Amino acid sequence: MDNIADGVVEQSVKRKWQSYIWDSLDKSPEERRFLFKLDSALITFACLGYFIKYLDQANVNNAFVSGMKEDLSLNGNQLNYMTTAWTVGYVIGEVPSNILLTRIRPSVWIPSMEVLWTILTMLLCRCNSASQLYALRFLVGLAESTFYPGMQYIIGSWYRKDELAKRSCIFHTSSAIATMISGYLMAAVYNLDGRGGMAGWKWLFIMDGVISMPIALAGYYFLPDIPETSRARYLSAEEIAYAQRRMKLEGREKRKPYTKAKFKKILTSWHIYGLSLLYVLFNNGAAGAVPVFAQYLKDSKYPVYTVAQINVYPTCTGAVQIITTLAYAWLSDSLLKGERWPPIVFGACMNIVCYVSLAIWDIPEGWRWTCYILAGSGYGLSGLCMAWAHEICANDNEERAIVIASMNEMAYVLQAWLPLIVWQQMDAPQYQKGFITVSVLSLLLIITAFVLKVLHRRQNSWQSKREGIEVETAESDAPEVSFEVQTKR
Repeated sequence: MDNIADGVVEQSVKRKWQSYIWDSLDKSPEERRFLFKLDSALITFACLGYFIKYLDQANVNNAFVSGMKEDLSLNGNQLNYMTTAWTVGYVIGEVPSNILLTRIRPSVWIPSMEVLWTILTMLLCRCNSASQLYALRFLVGLAESTFYPGMQYIIGSWYRKDELAKRSCIFHTSSAIATMISGYLMAAVYNLDGRGGMAGWKWLFIMDGVISMPIALAGYYFLPDIPETSRARYLSAEEIAYAQRRMKLEGREKRKPYTKAKFKKILTSWHIYGLSLLYVLFNNGAAGAVPVFAQYLKDSKYPVYTVAQINVYPTCTGAVQIITTLAYAWLSDSLLKGERWPPIVFGACMNIVCYVSLAIWDIPEGWRWTCYILAGSGYGLSGLCMAWAHEICANDNEERAIVIASMNEMAYVLQAWLPLIVWQQMDAPQYQKGFITVSVLSLLLIITAFVLKVLHRRQNSWQSKREGIEVETAESDAPEVSFEVQTKR
């Protein structure tokens, strides 16, 4: 089986122009077929799962500006507290979940948690007080904590460097699509207001469950686990061998036991701290904690916008996020030859331009709308950050799982309390403190990206030297063979 995989999967292939469109077009027919199957199952499920996760998150904001605030008398900072309750649950669950994923089958764990959070989300329609919302949002966050870091770990276990950013970013764009769909869905569901004695915003959570449950159940079939443990019915034994060969060529280590030495190595390396800082700054360096555009529209006195307009117009920001996320991925994997830092720096620069302008506030109305919309160009960097982490931590499977979870977890640790200070509901829609804060975080993101670039290059240089020394040592230790040529006299 290994010999077959060796013949199909090459260390490197000469890039043709077609590969800049899609990476599998310059690979062998067998490997192309394998990638088509894997993309159709794994990436499709990942996108749909992240879609329903973000649909739930976005719908809380949409419900809030569509009647929940008035019906439940949420006139203080209750929206911030709901976000914090969800974030606390999310933070608690991430690292333990990813540690479990290195020992149990993802195809069982992740779909089971999806089913649970779907049920909990539907129960939000029965809430009659802020305290009930806080409790359910905490439990939803705990169940959802398994998905994003878990799926990033799985994606990083199947794809090579020239494929990884595209898949990670396609996965991430589903969050923007969910945010957009949520706006349209709220505008449509609002017409059900009063049906069955329930307000329109309550119907939104029921529709969440109707959409989410089939996707959660599909995960039991479509998730392929990881190459060394995969039992996916849609992959042949030869194709699983291809996958294992591909990860070997990328230097991605197989699973190994957790030991004190391993934990010490992980906790004393710059990987976990540098990459976590990068992701913390990206994740909090944008106005995602509150619906800033929607609240600006809702607060407008002239003109006065309808509920449908308040939910639909901000979807333009999501459209920009989708376009720029995919552009970053294709450029990073192809023209930039696997470099992840340039799009990260560009996205952070766009954040600074948009949020500094909004912090000034006294700007032309057209430019204000432009800033709200173009801010989406800084939202799509998650896949690049995760792809970079997979490559930096390729030599240790358990470190890779923990670092991926730690990146997301630390980002949400800051998000648990920062919005309570800088994104206070009472400051809406101006949010000057929030806009200044994310501008500063974006500047720090640029600095961190350059530092990690230097550290990663030093690491690669050191590894290359070490491998060269090991080859020389192996050659010097090899027994010498001498030949005597005898001639007849």
